Amino acid sequence: MSEPGETDGSALVVIDMINTYEHEDAELLLPAAERVVPVLAELIGRARDAGVPVIFANDNFGLWRSHHGELVESALSRPHAGLVEPIRPDDDSLFVVKARHSVFYDTPMSYLLWQLGVGTVVLTGQVTEQCVLYSALDAHIRHLDVTVPRDAVASIHPHLEAAALEMMQRNMGARIVLAKEVDFRGTRWPVPEETAHQPGGRP
Repeated sequence: MSEPGETDGSALVVIDMINTYEHEDAELLLPAAERVVPVLAELIGRARDAGVPVIFANDNFGLWRSHHGELVESALSRPHAGLVEPIRPDDDSLFVVKARHSVFYDTPMSYLLWQLGVGTVVLTGQVTEQCVLYSALDAHIRHLDVTVPRDAVASIHPHLEAAALEMMQRNMGARIVLAKEVDFRGTRWPVPEETAHQPGGRP
């Protein structure tokens, strides 16, 4: 693991996957979540094997008295526990509770990544056109490299997901890949050629 202040490390960030699926739009989200969970479980396993930090960033669903253990237990007690069990946090997983869309908004995420020496975040989870998109923007303006495995993110509206992925690539210099292309041994990837000179992108 890198030393604090160094930025040559990577982290896998799992967004809002500890979920009861009892919220608005859940029925639209479920098919995508079912597709993503096996891919994400394999990606989490590879990150753990490589010693890469796995950070769960999750809504508290307005339950301000809840801690992450309660959120996990609640999700596992609901009908869609099968979407949580394969990716549940282990004892080495890190957990950031968030209140709004971005994993950075009023959370210790920036400090945590600095402390871990992370310069590249691999963003996964849900929803692509909401929390993943806004988290990618906040990561970009913090000078972090962003990778998004497009088969490890779930959406409510596929056409908005396609637009969000394009925005992340073109406007934020994100590397959009398949999960199998994420190599945790090489933690910093070049900006795709077509994005290198986009306004707001890296020079």
